Amino acid sequence: MLELEHRFRVVDVHARLNPDDVSAVRGRAISPDKLEREMHQAGVVRSVVFPGSGDGRSYLQSNNAVARLSVERPFVAFARINGPRTPGESAGARLRNLTASRDDSHTSPEDVEQYAYDDRFYGFKINPATDGLPDEGVLDELDDVGLPVLVHGGASCPPDVVADALLDRSFPVVLAHFGGHPLDRGLMDDAIDLLGEFDDYYLDTSFVRYREQLERALLEHPDRVMFGSGAPSAHPNVGVMELLTLDVSEDKMRRAFSKNAARVIDALAPEGER
Repeated sequence: MLELEHRFRVVDVHARLNPDDVSAVRGRAISPDKLEREMHQAGVVRSVVFPGSGDGRSYLQSNNAVARLSVERPFVAFARINGPRTPGESAGARLRNLTASRDDSHTSPEDVEQYAYDDRFYGFKINPATDGLPDEGVLDELDDVGLPVLVHGGASCPPDVVADALLDRSFPVVLAHFGGHPLDRGLMDDAIDLLGEFDDYYLDTSFVRYREQLERALLEHPDRVMFGSGAPSAHPNVGVMELLTLDVSEDKMRRAFSKNAARVIDALAPEGER
């Protein structure tokens, strides 16, 4: 694919980096070098990366591998975390959560503290539908360390569930896919509505293909939208072009491409501003 030519500084808050073939079972895997090349083709200068689904296993090994593979590459490692709680307020979820308890496969408060003060990690990633939600002890530790948390949002964990579980906390939350994966316009609108209710809450654009929702979020809340490519499942060129073709001002594009993310994730800021 040809390199894109544009005049924006672009950072990406949503890219999966599979450290091995086993962790790539649920998604397309490419090497770190190829991911770096694809980002370069799209004009992306730095990217948040995290491991894929661990299928119930602890993420310690995968997180460390992603951090190692990020060294001397324009990657910013996020530690993937999990928990014993089922998202949602259904009768089944409430019943399961009554007896849910953390085991050795789940992220502990001590794990969060170790990741937060390890200079290789700059935030956390969670997919509540596959990884569960952390318990109160882990959430309290996330409050204490204050690093951003990237949350997979969609039909299996809609925006109202994310709001109830996480948005009353003090750490920044970036809701991936405008909260509407896969391509649910109604959920995306719900996620945009919530921007008016919570301050430290943001949306990433990965796999958002609807111009109406992208433009609405940028026009109503230009300081809350961050570019996410969803690589390697989608080439980052695709996501960049989605934003470049919107009918919004260059200032709003510039905020989405880099300024908003750099304000929340220090490692994505230009060298002189870190």
